[in-house]
Amino acid sequence: MSAAPALRPLAAAALLALLLQAAPAIAETPAPAAGAAPSGELHLRWDDQQAGTAGPLAAANSLRPGIAPAAAGTATLEALVRHTWRTSLSGQPLALAGEALAWHRRDEGGGSGGGLRLNELQLSTEHGDWAFSAGKKVLGWDVGFGFRPNDVVQQEARRSLLARPLEGRPLLQVDHFGADSATTLVWVQPQHLNRSADDSPGAEESALALHHYRHSGAVDWHGFARLGRHTGASLGAALAWVATDSIAVHASLRQLQRRQAWQGLPATSGMLAGQNPWQRTLAGPATQALVGLQWTGESRQSLLLEAWHDGTASPAGAWRAWAAHRAALLASPAPAAARAGNLAWLASPLNQPNLQRNTLFARWAWQPEPWQLALDVLWHPADGGRSTTASLQWQGDRLRIDAALRQMGGPGGAVLARLPQRRTAVLAATWAF
Repeated sequence: MSAAPALRPLAAAALLALLLQAAPAIAETPAPAAGAAPSGELHLRWDDQQAGTAGPLAAANSLRPGIAPAAAGTATLEALVRHTWRTSLSGQPLALAGEALAWHRRDEGGGSGGGLRLNELQLSTEHGDWAFSAGKKVLGWDVGFGFRPNDVVQQEARRSLLARPLEGRPLLQVDHFGADSATTLVWVQPQHLNRSADDSPGAEESALALHHYRHSGAVDWHGFARLGRHTGASLGAALAWVATDSIAVHASLRQLQRRQAWQGLPATSGMLAGQNPWQRTLAGPATQALVGLQWTGESRQSLLLEAWHDGTASPAGAWRAWAAHRAALLASPAPAAARAGNLAWLASPLNQPNLQRNTLFARWAWQPEPWQLALDVLWHPADGGRSTTASLQWQGDRLRIDAALRQMGGPGGAVLARLPQRRTAVLAATWAF
């Protein structure tokens, strides 16, 4: 065993200690005046992953002698810059807002790469109670934490180990504002109108989306509608109710005309395929629903409980067939190279927002300033799979330090226990300017 893996935790701890020691001095640095210059953030993060031993990729690599395992550690440096230019044209206010992200990544295996991405670039204006915008924009909807059935525009991946800058969607947007209400109409991905379903999966699909919000007493009401180029119509509703000073309830429901689903298992378990059989296909109707409760205590503690159903996820029976097919591939007398390719393709359907249709989620957090500690557990009743995450954050005026650890587990047949990564840890520093 090399000394490098053993030294990684010590190096990470030393980096964290140095950053915390320097934090007070950096935190006291005065922030620039609002609007004086573009603002942004610098991110430095270290990701460390432990590969699973039961996943499809691990099984595939076991049949490929001489192939080195993927690098476990990755260092990433990111620079995020945002700015808004404001002017007027014939008395009408105009604003052009942009956000760009540049990054460079290097892993322990010596590989490196980088890139530049435009997260947002939108032109907007207002006229009385109306607002109009066009361009690339982040637009998230719905009330859930672990899952958002009615996030029909952004379709953000929830529960990332650390929050990362989101890439907006190209759209045209019209808003109308009332005293206690707001209505938004969006055409998202208009440039994909003539693309096929295979070329525009998920959030890439061209669609019209409508959101109406109304505040009444202690309740926020939401209504949603979406018309996708290929998936058809869907209707949804959500509410957020502040029941007492310490308890809030939220719920969300969506009914879909059609959904995208993964298909690919051969008719005979263990049969080898010459190319990846896993493809997204259009399937029939589905229902998505979520209910949650949040308690906030006087000592800055909070507890979140959520349960949700996602009818677009693969059913438990499909996962049992998936596991049986994997076992048959491992026992097949076919050449190792052919089996390895088929085993690697089994990772394709793991790319879903939810791996099981029914999920329970709990999150506890405590915020003694300037710290925030959190622990959450996600559990699948269908197979006992679980994901446990612990995180720690220190927030200064300009500097933020984050550390998080996520562990996947469960019985041998659980889908979460068969993911390519069994454990993931991250240490990050963010400096705002």
